[in-house]
Amino acid sequence: MKKKKSKKQILIKTARGLLGNIPMMAGVIMLISLLKTFVSFQTLSTLFTGNALADTTIGAFFGSILAGNSINSYIVGKEMLASGVSLFAVTSFLVAWVTVGFVQIPAEMTMLGRRFTIVRNSLSVILSIAVSLTTVLVMGGGIK
Repeated sequence: MKKKKSKKQILIKTARGLLGNIPMMAGVIMLISLLKTFVSFQTLSTLFTGNALADTTIGAFFGSILAGNSINSYIVGKEMLASGVSLFAVTSFLVAWVTVGFVQIPAEMTMLGRRFTIVRNSLSVILSIAVSLTTVLVMGGGIK
């Protein structure tokens, strides 16, 4: 027969796990802040070529590295569009920026497991490219 754990035991185990992960989460937050400080969106805008597929791929790559939250994505997208970055690149960048986060992989692996983290992040990068291309083409902002 399986021993049933009390709510108190479960809460203590959960608190220990959370407290044990705080140093890694703090490190991830600091690393993201450093990346955002040294890589400006004006710098990113010089990386885009004007080619829809290349811009989409570049946007997904840099969005994956520079993780962010969805609330700030509207402001970031506006600034990137104002800098002359294509809608393909901006859409791909923002989708990857919110869903991937390569910087967070060590913390995610610790909490959710290696296989899950690799599969989730790989699919998120691929889908950010697909979502970007589909969204822009459906909106009528296609290739010029």
